[in-house]
Amino acid sequence: MPGDQELPLSGHLGELRTRLFRSLVAAAVGFAVCYPATGPLFAALTDPLFAAAAESGITATLIGTGVAEAFFTRLKVAFIAGVFLALPVLLHQAWKFTVPGLKTKEAQTARGFVIFGTFFFLSGATFCYYVVFPLGFPFLLGEYAKIGIDPAIRISEYLSFSAQMLLAFGITFELPVASFFLARVGVITHLTLIKYFRHAILAVFVLSAVLTPPDVASQILMAFPVLILYCLSIGVAYAVTRKTGDDAEL
Repeated sequence: MPGDQELPLSGHLGELRTRLFRSLVAAAVGFAVCYPATGPLFAALTDPLFAAAAESGITATLIGTGVAEAFFTRLKVAFIAGVFLALPVLLHQAWKFTVPGLKTKEAQTARGFVIFGTFFFLSGATFCYYVVFPLGFPFLLGEYAKIGIDPAIRISEYLSFSAQMLLAFGITFELPVASFFLARVGVITHLTLIKYFRHAILAVFVLSAVLTPPDVASQILMAFPVLILYCLSIGVAYAVTRKTGDDAEL
């Protein structure tokens, strides 16, 4: 890539330490900002569960089984929210580590990477919160009703489950951004994505079957936007590959 700097291994390790340190500082600042608001944040995180329970006529409760469980739950909530808040900085540091020596043109590309990376990640988490949770929780709580049990869920287990789901969907929705990044560094092209399109369809529906209740409507509702994102990724990779080829001819 024109303008890239060739660094020895020690230089790359030093650069990695710098980027990791700045990312940790950004996450720490996000943690400090979010920690005072852990109460409302956790309440918002549990709203889909209690709404699903009320809709299904089930009495669901969240319980703590350890002396320090509430304290560590607050720490985890603040950390997760801090990572979301620091996401633009984390993406920027990742880009600068992989594409060092940014010139004006590359700096503009980096801004686009950060903006769209943040947008798609938050879109995935939002989709999970407003679509997947309302679909999944009624089914999962309904399984308790079938055996005549009122669910009493540990707060740490609920937090782990919901956080993993939000992060998984956030990462999944990064497909177009990942395609841009990989195409930009020459790892893939649009032809690569077209070649594995059938494999991608299978993987998406398997993922949908695992993450959603076992009914066709829910699986399609989950799979459809991911397949749209995959098609968008093909277009992104094509645009990047074509632009890179045009630049090489100049």
